[in-house]
Amino acid sequence: MIYFILILFFVSLLSIIFMIGRKLVLIKNGQVFIQEQKEINFEVPYLKEVGHLTVKNIKKYEHLALVAILRFYVRATNLLKYQYGELKNKIKTRNKKSQLKGEKQEASKFLKMISDYKHRIKEIKHRIKEEEKDL
Repeated sequence: MIYFILILFFVSLLSIIFMIGRKLVLIKNGQVFIQEQKEINFEVPYLKEVGHLTVKNIKKYEHLALVAILRFYVRATNLLKYQYGELKNKIKTRNKKSQLKGEKQEASKFLKMISDYKHRIKEIKHRIKEEEKDL
């Protein structure tokens, strides 16, 4: 790969030398004349106007971008609110359906064990109080 890149580099270098050499031969033979230019003016005559128009266009596009972002934000929030409302309604209807069918939600096994344990403790306390009253 490196050899291929080096070959391309040297081929392009030789072709550039060949083109410049041809131009030099034409200039020596007098077939091509070099025109002397006085002075090249690189100043832009309406630089202030170009700057003003650039700033004006940037402000315009900035305003358009801001409006587009705000529209997207408002639409996205409205969509999320709508979907949240629909989801809320679906959950309510499912809960109502399950209550109408008489399905009770079972508590976890751990909670059942704790409630049974509390119930046993209450029974034992109640028996102890009755035995103390009898004595």
